Amino acid sequence: MKTIYHSANSRGNADHGWLKSRHTFSFGHYYDPSRVNFGVLRVINDDFVEGGMGFGTHPHNNMEIISIPLSGDLAHKDSMGNGSIIRNGDIQVMSAGTGITHSEMNPNADIPVKFLQIWVIPNKRNVEPRYQQITIADNAKPNDFQQILSPNQDDEGVWIHQDAWFSLAKFDKGIAKNYSLNKAGNGVYAFVIKGQANVAGVDLNERDGLGVWDTDNLDIVASSDAEILLMEVPMEV
Repeated sequence: MKTIYHSANSRGNADHGWLKSRHTFSFGHYYDPSRVNFGVLRVINDDFVEGGMGFGTHPHNNMEIISIPLSGDLAHKDSMGNGSIIRNGDIQVMSAGTGITHSEMNPNADIPVKFLQIWVIPNKRNVEPRYQQITIADNAKPNDFQQILSPNQDDEGVWIHQDAWFSLAKFDKGIAKNYSLNKAGNGVYAFVIKGQANVAGVDLNERDGLGVWDTDNLDIVASSDAEILLMEVPMEV
């Protein structure tokens, strides 16, 4: 088993006033050649957007883009004709494929929005762009792993063009579980959204991240009440 640890305060920092973002991997003006990606996991941005502000219309292509709101609301519009609000308890994915444009705005004037935006390099290029949004809170599994993303259209959660599986773990203090990887050769990047946990023998605090690979399973123990996002991805880009 191999691991790589990224503390919360080691992440890249962007402060644009209306937007405050922490970058686990190189993004925008933050570049660290040792932190470009974890396998096909290219971006984990921990974003805070002030009320009434947001990202104007901008393009993407050939990337799987996942948004997970942590608090507040996020209004989405895109060139495919989609317009919606995503909230805590939802997950949204866009397969950018041949190209899309979209905007993300905080529709509330007085309530900030916090969300994770995650980019995964796809295993198919130039696919037809697609959009998917579901509520995952209804199927939450306390003290167990809840799958929220996979490569399979008929599986639990959203799906993407990649052999990746995302799971949420909402554990009470003291809960211990073993996570078994879905595919040989994949690795897991664990990101602690709330609380503290021990993952694969490494103690993690809130917003810390740990990449784990060269294993087919790993142990997770909640040191406090904790919420952890597990992102299982291929390690070869």
